[in-house]
Amino acid sequence: MNKEINLQSADNIRALAVAMVEKANSGHPGGPMGGADFMHILYSEFFNYDPSDMTWPFRDRFFMDAGHLSTLMYAQYYLLGNYAKDDVANFRQWGSITPGHPEVDVARGIENTSGPLGQGHTMGIGAAIASKFLQARFGDWMNHKIYGFISDGGVQEEISQGAGRIAGHLGLNNFIMFYDSNDVQLSTMTDEVTTEDTEMKYKAWGWKVITIDGHDHDAIRKALVEANAETEKPTLIIGKTIMGKGCVTADGSMFEGHCELHGQPIGHTGADYEKTLVNLGVDPSDPFEIKPDVKAFYADVLEKKKADAKVKKNEIDAWKKENKELADKLDHFLSGELPALDFESVVHKDGLATRAASSNVLAYLAENVENMIVSSADLSNSDKTDGFLKKSKALKRGDFSGAFLQAGVAELTMASIANGIALHGGVIPVVATFFVFSDYMKPAIRLSCIQELPVKFVWTHDAFRVGEDGPTHQPIEQEAQIRLLEKLKNHSGDPSFVALRPADSQETSVAWKMAMENTKTPTGLILSRQGIKDVPANSGSRYAEALNAEKGGYLVKETSGADVVLVANGSEVSTLIEAAGLLEERKNLKVSIASIPSEGVFRLQPKDYQTSVIPEGVPVFGLTAGLPVNLEALVGPNGKVFGLDHFGYSAPAKVLDDKFGFTGEKVYNEVLDFLK
Repeated sequence: MNKEINLQSADNIRALAVAMVEKANSGHPGGPMGGADFMHILYSEFFNYDPSDMTWPFRDRFFMDAGHLSTLMYAQYYLLGNYAKDDVANFRQWGSITPGHPEVDVARGIENTSGPLGQGHTMGIGAAIASKFLQARFGDWMNHKIYGFISDGGVQEEISQGAGRIAGHLGLNNFIMFYDSNDVQLSTMTDEVTTEDTEMKYKAWGWKVITIDGHDHDAIRKALVEANAETEKPTLIIGKTIMGKGCVTADGSMFEGHCELHGQPIGHTGADYEKTLVNLGVDPSDPFEIKPDVKAFYADVLEKKKADAKVKKNEIDAWKKENKELADKLDHFLSGELPALDFESVVHKDGLATRAASSNVLAYLAENVENMIVSSADLSNSDKTDGFLKKSKALKRGDFSGAFLQAGVAELTMASIANGIALHGGVIPVVATFFVFSDYMKPAIRLSCIQELPVKFVWTHDAFRVGEDGPTHQPIEQEAQIRLLEKLKNHSGDPSFVALRPADSQETSVAWKMAMENTKTPTGLILSRQGIKDVPANSGSRYAEALNAEKGGYLVKETSGADVVLVANGSEVSTLIEAAGLLEERKNLKVSIASIPSEGVFRLQPKDYQTSVIPEGVPVFGLTAGLPVNLEALVGPNGKVFGLDHFGYSAPAKVLDDKFGFTGEKVYNEVLDFLK
């Protein structure tokens, strides 16, 4: 092995990282300089992928947690030919493909968007779970690895607790993570904020832990060989590295390991930019040029990667010929297409809670969609995802033939794992908890939206009718928060999220249909704890009418020349039906009622359809168990919304309905006051 070329390559990565940050006058140079040795050895000697087929489903995957170290990835992938010279020279600039934090771009090797610390490696664990799930169904030939890269900040983020516990508990031996341990974080040295023993912590979770000098190439190789050979545990490689490795001052003295090298151009520190480039063997007048020897070395690396991938592809082709039925199923999983599904066939009893109706749908999906992983945060018997679990079984260490992940009490971890499952491909992730705990999940929901991942979120116990549990468990402001994401466009120009709050069992079936068919963005189903009176069918088929929910909103009661239009979603629709009966009986008013399970989808419809549901020039009254802002845009400036402007209280649900004004009689009076 030519140690000189390996050192040259690592130094080239360091120099590129320094130059990118210096030119942009923004970024984090010190960490990439420390992690360069590991990245070079990993990608040149261990990482299996096909440079001519970057989206090959059976490639190894690299999940960056420390997104602020983006230049480490861009520099490494530039050596591999995934980026051009101009790309790295325009780091952090408008229109460039090298943003400040990595944004998912599989064609260039970026498997995940990262930046919020802790989530990147957790998504990697999700990808490892997806890989194990598929391997259990198609064979041990599916043995690609998932690599993670984490920093001191990621290790400290609370999500690492849940991620480390689950990975160790499941024995994810296909997950290998490098911890760039340089004793420096952005504003302090690490010893000012923590004295924990990271090695012992991960060992306690059931990980294999190897501690090495992160600049010793032979030690890196040995650790990666051991990690790849591990059969029972995920592996953490703790690489002791030096922040700003290779930095020097104007007089040539070493200037390494300093906190100030973390988050600013090195020219703004005690280090000298040009002298550092010279020390790294790079011409300061052309800092983005790849060294000739390094370029030649990586050309050979790329040819070997292609040759190795061809061997693996031949192995897979042979398996496909011998297992045509399984091969067709695998291709179907990877295509993202659904099997033919008949949601109308799902039978519901009268007056179900929508969480119970959802349970019926999940039981149907468990028997008809073979590539779903459903997860619950220790609530499967309450959020009713046990409808799926009863038709499947839990994933376990050494047995991934099941399809249910008992995540434990770790909502953020669970949601981030779901993102990783979606990023891996071939598996549909569903996660569930109480709606009030969507607060814990919000950072991962946001990354679902940014990455445009079709994760399905199931949120039950959707309103103050949780009752006796009191204000801590009664969502009031959560719906408003989630619906903001329907108003926020992703980079494809679509609403970044679809939020669905169905009015009864059949609308729940339609909501699940919408969620399953939405492959472009995440979807949230917001479901009731308590039973709900079914919306009366006008035509004989309630399901056929509920299919209009696919337009985001529709009239469940249509009256020609209506005096007032009542608007709601979820549980409140049945309350409006009761109030409408009183308005017609006592005041002879003509009333129409609109169910709007998703304002976001509703606003995508033609204007004439929207006005057919909520006509202009007619008084509009909205009812919501959350903040009035949920419906204010729908009722318009001359309408009125009756909602809550306070937290809940502990009492039975029916008592709260009466105290808060959510009975047919009290809503009847509110509508009359509005019409006056």
